[in-house]
Order: sequence, then C-alpha cells, then structure tokens
Amino acid sequence: MKLLIINPNSDESMTQAILSSATRFSRNNFDVSCLSTPGAPPFIDTYQDIAAAMPGMAELLHKHEADYDGFIVACHCDPNLDLMKESTDKPMVGIGEASMKIATMLGHRFSVISTDERSVPNKEALIRSYHLQDLAASVRSPAPAWADESEHNQYLLTARAAVDEDMAEVIVLGCAGMTGLDKRLESELGVPVLDGVVCALIIASGLVKYQTSTSKIRRYR
Repeated sequence: MKLLIINPNSDESMTQAILSSATRFSRNNFDVSCLSTPGAPPFIDTYQDIAAAMPGMAELLHKHEADYDGFIVACHCDPNLDLMKESTDKPMVGIGEASMKIATMLGHRFSVISTDERSVPNKEALIRSYHLQDLAASVRSPAPAWADESEHNQYLLTARAAVDEDMAEVIVLGCAGMTGLDKRLESELGVPVLDGVVCALIIASGLVKYQTSTSKIRRYR
C-alpha cells in the first residue's frame, strides 16, 4: 500500500515533520510520502490562502494519482477537500474530518486546540459543516497571558483548560504543525489527544484495505 500526504502549504520544514510522524506510525506496514504544494502560501490561514493552494493541490493529485492507493490532505481546516474527493476514485481523507470524527468515538465531547485566536471561528464553522457541533465542547487557542511560556506549555495549558473548564474528554490537535505532540500531552492530561495526521492515516489505510472509497452517486459525482 502507498499513501500520499499532501501538505497544502509550501513549508518544507512542516512537510518533513508530517512525514516523520507518519513514518513512525506506519512502521513499514505501508509506504507513505508527503509533498508540499507548489505555488501555495507558506501557511494556510485565510480563505484566500485556501484558494491560492487549490491549483497546486489539484496538480499534485493529477500527477501522482496513478502511483498511490490513497491520499491525505494535511491541514486541519481541510482546504479544498471536497474538490479533492470529487477528483479521484481513490480514498481522500482530510486530517480535520478524520481527527474530529475519531474523537467522537473516544469520549462524550471533544475540544479542538488551535494555533491562535483568529482561527477559532474557522474551526467552529468546520465543526458545524461536519454536523459535530453537539459533540464539541469547545475550540480554544493559547491565551495571551501565556505568551512567555514555551509552545508546548501553551498548548498544554490550553488543553487542560478545555478538559477542566469545558468538560472535554478528548483533545484534537488543530494543526498539522502540531504533529508529534500527541503522546506527551496525552500522558500529561490523562485523556486521549489526537494527531490529525495519524487519524487520517488510520482511516485512509483502512479504506484501502477494505477496497472502498467516496461515493460518487450524487454529491461527489
């Protein structure tokens, strides 16, 4: 089995971090590659960034579709995921959708930890688009008062507030750049902490093994 992870931005350091985490998870059970999107912004932050990434993402899929069994979009806002699902008959999984839907299986309610306050409304809108609003405890980003803390501690404090104050039972890491933080935070918090890249690999590899993919009878025809 061969899976391709598409990083919708052009940040090569993030691409390598995603690939490192994915390779650790695959443990040689399947082959995994990760590519940055040509012509995309260095970070997907706005709807304009999503639009700018679209041509390069479509190009990567067209160029590599025959070489891989399944694909992953590695940005938690799932940019252009509907287009990508429509454009191939092979499994196409977004890390946002995968992580939040798996979270609903592991606890009563989940919280998404985002990188900054500006992205919170976008995450809330994404949750509603997947009809998960009744299962979401909150979307949180690090408080300004924690700016002097290390990045790890900022996310730890944010996640702990979600567990203690919002009654979250599962934490979802809301950015592909947080890959690799899951197990350390999980041990410190005592609740499941989900890395979207790993969640997408779980689903994509399972769909390939099951030999099934996105329905094309109506929405994605």
